[in-house]
Amino acid sequence: MALVGGAAAWPIVARAQQGQPIRRIGLLTQYPEGDPIAARNFAAFRQRMRQLGWVEGYNLAIEYRWAAARPDLFRQFAAELVAAQPDVLMASAGSALDPLLQATRTIPIVFTSVLDPVGKGYVEGLARPGGNATGFINFEFSISSKWLDLLKQIAPRVTRVAVVRDPSTGGGQLGAAQAAASSLGIELRPIDSRDPAGIERAITAFAQQPNGGLIETLSVTGQVNRRTIIMLAARHKLPAIFPLRYYVADDGALMSYGPDQVEMWRQTAGYADRVLKGAKPSELAVQAPTKYELVINLKTAKALGLEVPPTLLIAADEVIE
Repeated sequence: MALVGGAAAWPIVARAQQGQPIRRIGLLTQYPEGDPIAARNFAAFRQRMRQLGWVEGYNLAIEYRWAAARPDLFRQFAAELVAAQPDVLMASAGSALDPLLQATRTIPIVFTSVLDPVGKGYVEGLARPGGNATGFINFEFSISSKWLDLLKQIAPRVTRVAVVRDPSTGGGQLGAAQAAASSLGIELRPIDSRDPAGIERAITAFAQQPNGGLIETLSVTGQVNRRTIIMLAARHKLPAIFPLRYYVADDGALMSYGPDQVEMWRQTAGYADRVLKGAKPSELAVQAPTKYELVINLKTAKALGLEVPPTLLIAADEVIE
């Protein structure tokens, strides 16, 4: 993926266009550089921006910062991007949005995949954000009950479920799951997703008892450690459901249910376009995803000894053979 070389490169690019004004976007992401999922999402963003008339190297420059879920890098990169004074800042998660808002309350910010921005104090309200940030949330907390229901459908014997979550962001998701667990005859066990070694110890200990399953709530640390979690679920024969499509399609997990990230990034481009044309974030409503996907991996189901019910196959948006 082509990257602009740094903040210092922006005025050089602008001069090279012989008077064509260059608008600048600074993008802070939780992904490590080279992550294929980030590449896919950002490609969708750039494609939609081109459709809206914004072309890199002609009238647009994008400066990327890859924090790899490290708090120190989030703070450092947020300061760097703000110091460069772009026209718009972009945050691809709450962990990116928080340091950007700490660094500036004047530069417009468009965010995506942020959970509970009102509760976190990032915006005053969803309809009227009120500050310098607006964008798109991941989903409602109630999706956690849907994860439990789908897991019970594909693995009826499951009575114990490990909930892998980031304790700093996963409280609402866990609470919604707990509200639904008793009616499904399921006991929940929270597992913190801070580091791979801790995740492995906790899941290995959980798997010592029978009839176990696993849910991963959506978080930055979970996304970074996703392959470890998927590998452990396979090793211990734990039916598992995850929040995003690529866990299944790219990494071989059993099942996912969550927002279409590519579509979210296309919608995010629409907000970036509006801000570049003069719209104020304070007056652009924070929006929820409009499209959710159920994806099932039949090969993984077979390895776990599961027979996927026909009703789930019919409901699935994608079935991986």
